[in-house]
Amino acid sequence: MRALRKKALECKDTDKINQFLINSEIGFLGVADEEYPYVVPLNYIWHKDSIYFHGANAGKKAELMQANPRVSFTVCEELGIMTSPVPAHTSTAYMSVMIFGQVKQIADWDEATEVMQKLLDKYVPGYFDRPLARSHVEKYRSKLGSPTTVYCLTPDVLTAKESPLESGRKFEAGMKARKK
Repeated sequence: MRALRKKALECKDTDKINQFLINSEIGFLGVADEEYPYVVPLNYIWHKDSIYFHGANAGKKAELMQANPRVSFTVCEELGIMTSPVPAHTSTAYMSVMIFGQVKQIADWDEATEVMQKLLDKYVPGYFDRPLARSHVEKYRSKLGSPTTVYCLTPDVLTAKESPLESGRKFEAGMKARKK
């Protein structure tokens, strides 16, 4: 893989990267299609140094991952817009992580149930009064009749970039550039 061009923006702080992946809510899965890349926004968890997500075992996304399990996954968060007296220097503060690796279906029902429980704990903490039952994961079908499949993306390459929010530069509604 090509190295990051803007080395100054590279984040190598593994604790910061892990917390970012744990706390962010949406990631974008990129899979290879014949004509164009196919990118899908997903809920996910970062668990055991891997990305886990779920979906139907049928449909375009599932078919493309089965045909070519080499995928990418991007998570990014805007931290704010930073102003500058020079219009071309107005920029966005952000954190982003890109993962490239192999995706596989989780065949073990206990592992799949653990992942689904962790997804519930992340997105609806405390909502259910008891843990998810393995039998629910085994028997659940989508509105179209497809069983749910849990996927694991194991990173071959993980890169992270950040442009920190600089104090005093965050744009707020109604702000005006200072006149000299």
